[in-house]
Amino acid sequence: MSNTLLLIDKDRDYIKALAVFLERLLFDVYLSTTSSEVLHMVDFHTPKYIVGDPDFQNTDGINLFLNIKSKFPETLLIILTQKDRIDDIMRNMRLNAFAFIKKPVNSTELELNLLRAKEWHKNQKKIKHYAEKLGSLHKATSLYQQLFEQVPCYITVQNKHYRITATNNLFKRHFGDAVGEYCYKAYKHRNKPCVECPVVKTFQDGKFHTTEEVVTSKNGQQYNVITWTAPIHEDDKKITQVIEMSANITQIRQLQNHLESLGMMLGSMSHGVKGMLTALDGGIYQLESGLKRNDISRIEKASTVIQEMGERIKRMVLDILYYAKSREMNHQKIDINQFVNGIIDTVKPLAEKNNVIFKSSFPENMGIFEIDSHWFQAAVVNILENSIDACSSEDNTCESDYTVQLNVSQDMNENIQFQIKDNGVGISQETKEKMFTLFFSSKGSKGTGLGLFISNHVIKEHGGKIKVESELGKGSIFTITIPRIQRSKKQNNDFYMLNVDK
Repeated sequence: MSNTLLLIDKDRDYIKALAVFLERLLFDVYLSTTSSEVLHMVDFHTPKYIVGDPDFQNTDGINLFLNIKSKFPETLLIILTQKDRIDDIMRNMRLNAFAFIKKPVNSTELELNLLRAKEWHKNQKKIKHYAEKLGSLHKATSLYQQLFEQVPCYITVQNKHYRITATNNLFKRHFGDAVGEYCYKAYKHRNKPCVECPVVKTFQDGKFHTTEEVVTSKNGQQYNVITWTAPIHEDDKKITQVIEMSANITQIRQLQNHLESLGMMLGSMSHGVKGMLTALDGGIYQLESGLKRNDISRIEKASTVIQEMGERIKRMVLDILYYAKSREMNHQKIDINQFVNGIIDTVKPLAEKNNVIFKSSFPENMGIFEIDSHWFQAAVVNILENSIDACSSEDNTCESDYTVQLNVSQDMNENIQFQIKDNGVGISQETKEKMFTLFFSSKGSKGTGLGLFISNHVIKEHGGKIKVESELGKGSIFTITIPRIQRSKKQNNDFYMLNVDK
């Protein structure tokens, strides 16, 4: 289109003279005095500017100009007309004309309007360029947003106060929105910053940092993650925010560490086994000497020691075998009341020995459920033993009698619930989040760190879950929920994942 300009008027000599003036202004000028010439010139040259009088012939010049403008909206119309016609033409042309100039034409007025028209075209070109850039920017922003939301890792953006300003979909699903919270609160439920925080380091030196962490979801599920941090700069290179990306490597770590942890477990238990074997040798010696002397009390004492050490070694070996080898559950239909009474008979002597009141409550004729009775009983007993330990602990400040209560019931979905309630020392939030992990023990050297880990695993294998409620100094409530009738293994896994992620 360049600077092409079409002059239209019924007086050819007049527009020839006007063309000389416009060519000096560096326009490529074409002339038309009839509608057929106008249409030909417009179709062939598509002029950037049209300067003319709609009354250039007997035909309806206004409609002709309007049709041209409709077909070529970027063509600018500058209308030349007699003084007595200007109001009528302005009323009909309205905003379709760029300018209206009265005849006889003032050359300066025409030049200024053409300069304005040129400027309008320049601005339109800039606007179009910027619009294209904005369109590209919008596409890039949309693509970035999709990548940010859909990338299969946890992403947060944190400001200089270490508060979260943005999170992606996967983070929201597992940890909640958390915008406005501190990272350590959302990831680890801590009240203080982590000692070695990669976000802090990135703010300090502007470099990338990486670390491996264990984080806890809003549902209490723990994940191993590898975390990377990167700075976000403003135009002046100042770091305003840090982006933190964490990849979930839980399954990799579980597979990678299984044999290693088994070796660690055997090593950590070797000292305990050695002590129990020494005690067993002592019991055998007492038994032999008691038999030689026909000392009944010595024989009975030796028998008690041998039985106790044998049972402890048996439990430890079973724990090792359970962890070392994946074992399919042997589900059988068991009478619930009979099963619960068996647990009571097992636990009650231990409670009495530790001066803890043991209570139980469950309906008569609860019917049957499908369980691996050996492993599920071991899981429930283990938790009951922990509750008894919590009541008999030296840290317990409860002024009333120490009590452990076992309640068994059926919920509205026909799941069987075992509620174990105690008024012991209680559990801190950090301990609550770690208590079902391998080798974690709050008993120090007295525990192997396997009991609750295996109990939790057994309950999951039964398609169940454990809910823990506790307050330091006021006791704890463990609620075990399992389906009455066992599903297939795949269904159990689906049930567990549903409870973790919902």
